[in-house]
Formats: sequence, structure tokens, C-alpha cells
Amino acid sequence: MQAYYDARETASAEQREQALFARLPAVVAAARDRAPAIARQLQGVDPAGLTSRGALARIPVLRKSELLQIQHAARIARPAAQGDAERVRVFGGVSAIGWGEARRVFASPGPIYEPESARSDYWGFARALHAAGVRPGDLVHNCFSYHFTPAGSMMETAAHALGCTVFPGGVGQTEQQVRAMADLAPQAYTGTPSFLRIILEKADEMGVALPSLHRALFSGEAYPPSLQAWFQARGIQGFQAYGSADLGMIAFETGARDGLVLNEDLIVEIVRPGTGQPVPDGEVGEVVVTTFNPDYPLLRFGTGDLSALMSGSSPCGRTNGRIRGWMGRADQTTKVRGMFVHPEQIARVLDRHPQIGRARLVVSGEMGHDVMTLKVESADGLDVARVAETVRDQTKLRAVVDVVPAGSLPNDGKVIEDVRRYD
Repeated sequence: MQAYYDARETASAEQREQALFARLPAVVAAARDRAPAIARQLQGVDPAGLTSRGALARIPVLRKSELLQIQHAARIARPAAQGDAERVRVFGGVSAIGWGEARRVFASPGPIYEPESARSDYWGFARALHAAGVRPGDLVHNCFSYHFTPAGSMMETAAHALGCTVFPGGVGQTEQQVRAMADLAPQAYTGTPSFLRIILEKADEMGVALPSLHRALFSGEAYPPSLQAWFQARGIQGFQAYGSADLGMIAFETGARDGLVLNEDLIVEIVRPGTGQPVPDGEVGEVVVTTFNPDYPLLRFGTGDLSALMSGSSPCGRTNGRIRGWMGRADQTTKVRGMFVHPEQIARVLDRHPQIGRARLVVSGEMGHDVMTLKVESADGLDVARVAETVRDQTKLRAVVDVVPAGSLPNDGKVIEDVRRYD
């Protein structure tokens, strides 16, 4: 049985980095030419110079909330556009393909519309399925939704790329799911872990054995060790994959059970929330992804998810970087005394006072009596009064500045913490 999906999974870190940045300039140039929103994002940046992570970091981050605004504005501005103009009217000028070239179009909450072309394994999940033990000739029982969002197609196209057959189970109808599994004897399941557990418990209730099922690829939900053990006790090895409707598969679990290995066709950065500034390895921040998808060429796309890069390589032998998995959301905007306070405002405070290391704005008090405290890690000599003035300048609100010992603030990616009581 082939251990790895392809040779790239065991390439050296240096070879991988060189290969990615050798490809990137041409991908970005093509995106600029066919996707007007990408061209605007690239203003002042020559694609030919994007040969390192430092150069890539000059491109502003495009966050999911901005993508929604771009698409919404385009639909208002061009309500009657047809044909090739759908690349602009529907996708906001971020897509390089329109009707005809796109095989399917999906709608995520917002709505944000995403294209899918006819390219094999368009969403990139075949690599994750392979790591989960799925092989050509297997039958995959796919219980991701086929309604509006691309999750069902993500797994179906990945299974087809591996040479598998797919049963499109979708969601709901638990008894029928059990009957189909009993009749068809699938080797693998794709869907959420909670729904597979519901199916298996329903099978127990019905007195139906499902002995064929041994592999599962989960996504869309947490997969804690307790649930992993529950499936293992039933002879099922379940693995998780992390992705999004915009980017496809970002990272996946392997038999090492030690973090999630990054996909080979992406450049992943972890940045300080509210900024585009990469943080040191190990520090929690927002996941920002540059994809090599020529049809939907997202550059420095801010997912809004928190994670952290792990050091070293996976014990499974795959050499790409790893992340710790999903660790929460980066958008920590909160309202204080009727004013919104954003993480990027706190980032600007830190920019003006470089002697500050890590910082966290804690909002406390009770309803109507909000208190803002900026906790900062800093060496001796910090002018606390000047920092407080900067906070007020940026937020229009007063704050207490509290210098705390280095290393005392949690490494959890939080820039703003709301601990107010509303009871």
C-alpha cells in the first residue's frame, strides 16, 4: 500500500519552498489578468517579485468579511450583466472563471458564492482521504451536504480522483443511511463525526451490523480524543481535515495524530489578528492562505480562524509544515461604551510602541460600567501614560495600561478579551 499520496509529501523543506515560490509569480500574474479584484489587491506589487514570504507579506490580507462585501457590491452595481461578466457580477471579480468554465457554483452563508471547475480534485481533499487510508476501488459513503454548500462535492470529487465510488448519502434520514450501509458495505465514510455516531447508534438500535466500515474522514466539527476512542472501539479509524468553502483543503491529520499537515498546493501564514504581520512559529494567530487554484486565485486570504504553526516534521514522514488545528475565531471585535473596538486598533497601538511584546485588551465591568485594561508585556521603562494616550487616540476610549511579566499572557491568539458580566 502506497504510504504517501505523492513524492512532494516527503520533499525537503527547502525544495518545497523553492518550488512554491518558483510557481507563485506566474499564478499571481494570471490571477491579476483575469480577476479584477485580485488586480486591485496587487496594486503596487509586481508578481515577478513574489519570490519569498517577505515579498508575499507586502500584499494586503483579503478577509472573508471583505470578500462578502466585494461580492455584494458587485451584484448591486451589475444586476443585469451576463456571460463572462458573471466573473465580476457574481464572484466580485475574485474568480478567474464564469459560467461555462465553472462546473458548479455554491453558496455559503452571507451569501458568498464559490465556483468549482472541472479540474480533478478541485478542492484538494484527495490527499486527506489517502492519509485516512482510503484507496482506489473503495466505496465512500459521503454524508456531507449536497445542498447549497460545497462540502458534499469536496469529498465526492476527492474520492473520484482516488479512483473510488461514492454513495451520495447527504444528511438526515438516519434509518435509510443504515440500510444503505448494510446493503452497499462501504469501506469509508466522509462527513461530520457526530452524524456517523448517530448512524452507528441507530444501527445498534435496529440490530443491524455494519462490519465493512473501517475508515472515516471528518471535517466541519471538533474531533476530540474521546470521540476518536469511541470510533476506534468500533474498529473505525477516523481522521480530521481542515478546510473552507473558499480554499478547499488546508491541512489534514495523519496516522501520527500530531497536528495537521499542510496541503502541498498552498502557502500558509499565521498572522497577528487584525494585521497582515506574520507571527513567530508557535504563536497563535489568524490563518492566512495563498492558494495556487488558477480558477479561484485567492491571495493572502484571511480565514478568520486561529491556529499556530508547529515546529519540526510529522512523525508520519510527511515533511510539510503543521498547524495545531482550529483554535477559535480571530474576529474579536467588541463594543465598549457604544463604540466598536477592533483588533487592528490594538495592533496600531503596538506599532507605535515597539518595546511592547505581547498585549491583550481586557474589557471588564458590568453593563453600563465598562472598564478597558490593556495588559502589555514590556521591559522596564515603558511610558505607560503615552501608551494610554495612544489607546485613546485609536479607540476614542480611555484605558488603564497594566504592565505584566514577560510570558504571562496566554498564547491563544486573543487580542481582545471580553470578561464583562451581564447577569
